[in-house]
Amino acid sequence: MQVIVILIGFSLLVAVGFLVAFLWAVRSGQYDDDISPGMRILYDEKKGESSNQIITNQTKPN
Repeated sequence: MQVIVILIGFSLLVAVGFLVAFLWAVRSGQYDDDISPGMRILYDEKKGESSNQIITNQTKPN
């Protein structure tokens, strides 16, 4: 029975830690840019390369 109390306490401690980390990320501006990620895909292709060449270049092993 004592193990359950310890596990509940530990899980609450971890949950509070994640909440603090999330609030820190929000206050430090991690989520401010919500427009450019959606627009970035429109300008991702390099000039002069077709999308097939880009896919082929990305799948080649190093």
